[in-house]
Amino acid sequence: MLRALILVIGLTSAVALSARADEEKKAPEKPKRPALTEEQKTLRKEITEKYDKDKDGKLSPDERKEISAEDKEKMQKAGLGGPRKKKE
Repeated sequence: MLRALILVIGLTSAVALSARADEEKKAPEKPKRPALTEEQKTLRKEITEKYDKDKDGKLSPDERKEISAEDKEKMQKAGLGGPRKKKE
């Protein structure tokens, strides 16, 4: 009876420790971006349609370089395409 009790306590402890170790390995969640307004969605769609040359629904880095200064300014005013951190 004592051996069974010690075995149960040991197994329970092992399971609890392994569960705790799994929790610690999880990466912290990234903060979620706020939802886009209808104005932002419309502008994003217009810019994508205008500059998406390969028609895949996304702007590649080369396609992004082609965005005019005027359109970049529109995007900034609408709260889209903010400044990115430069890679060093």
